[in-house]
Amino acid sequence: MISHTPPGFVRWVKARISPAPLIFILAFITGLGAGACAYALKEMIRHISKWLTAGLDSSWPDWMLVALPVAGIVLTGIFVRYILRHDITHGVSRIIGRLRNKDYTMRTSSIWSPMIASTITLGFGGSAGAEGPIAYVGAGIGSNLARWMQLTPDQMKILLGCGAAAGIAGIFKSPVGGFLFTLEVLRMELVTISVMGVLTATITAATTAYMLSGFTPDIAFAPASSFDPAMTGWFLALGVFIGLYALYYSSMMTVMQRLYNSISNPWLRNLSGGLILAVALMMFPALYGEGYTVITSLLAGDASPLLKGSVLQSGGMPMALTAAAALIVAIKTFATSASNSAGGVAGDFAPTLFAGAVGGLLFASLVRIVTGVELPAGQMVYAGMAGMMAGAVRAPLMALFLTVEMTGRYEFFFPLLVATAVSFGIVRLRNLRSFIIA
Repeated sequence: MISHTPPGFVRWVKARISPAPLIFILAFITGLGAGACAYALKEMIRHISKWLTAGLDSSWPDWMLVALPVAGIVLTGIFVRYILRHDITHGVSRIIGRLRNKDYTMRTSSIWSPMIASTITLGFGGSAGAEGPIAYVGAGIGSNLARWMQLTPDQMKILLGCGAAAGIAGIFKSPVGGFLFTLEVLRMELVTISVMGVLTATITAATTAYMLSGFTPDIAFAPASSFDPAMTGWFLALGVFIGLYALYYSSMMTVMQRLYNSISNPWLRNLSGGLILAVALMMFPALYGEGYTVITSLLAGDASPLLKGSVLQSGGMPMALTAAAALIVAIKTFATSASNSAGGVAGDFAPTLFAGAVGGLLFASLVRIVTGVELPAGQMVYAGMAGMMAGAVRAPLMALFLTVEMTGRYEFFFPLLVATAVSFGIVRLRNLRSFIIA
């Protein structure tokens, strides 16, 4: 807490508003700011990406897909090292570190700098998400509001958490998902006042982002059929499949992050990550950016975007689609780690939704090939999204509510619950086994 005498306005506010209502008011302001920033960040990324990819050739290979991701990672590295001069990569991990170290004071630049860096990374083709940067932006808004209002450290902690949760809620338009983010990912200890503050911030942020975007979901899902309880066994099997995939995905993410961290020369780190990302995009342009458009197509039963402009685009259907899904599932983790750990500024949550969507499609395709059973591919894609986030992020409740809230399809809550529970259980069993052996 700052020791000097508060300005007149702050002194006037504190004299008339008790601490609890003041927290709610500041949480509301934080939610407004985070929601508006989430919408602005998405629009910035969309416009940059649209401008850069307007001239791309759908035939293979298109060498612009080599130049763009390399340029994006290098430009982001230059911005972070020489303009900001402090590291803002892996925003969620940095927020967790601040909470552990009880360091709740964030720079004013944290309100805008991650948005610029993330726009460059993702607009130029980074195969990741915007949630890490926007969570850092939201935390920066909450922290700076608390600092300007001369709040106590405990109150600053609450507002920092409100801001981070509001960023997640705004970028995914998921108020409950944002709230659960503070519990499962940030692992904040919440009491009544902090619970109400976080809920105020997340509901405000999600509503703000939803209004600004014209009340349209980022991912549309119009299922061809309703959930059949007799299909529960297949969703259990999908949970096992996605859980095993989550173990592979997380393990390779860790390996690649350690590899990039071992490269001391930042230029070499940027170039190596950019080239790995470029190879992935050259093989499958569907990996470009967050991938929400591709996910929407998969949910609608159209898997052709996986082949468009890819190395397999001339292959016969449907085997080419199955092969494309298998290869994308295998290399997505390399594309995401290159976007996040080689100098780019992006998030880790949205990539798991994309990976889970393709994983769900692959599962349905393999079942059809092996058993001849025709599963509802859209439902498998949908459940795969939630299951993958649950296993890879280790946050099953957040994954469940976030996926449902993004599409508004609450009637599929039960099959998603089955897939997330089994996937998370597979990951936890593997971790428990490693602990016992160690």
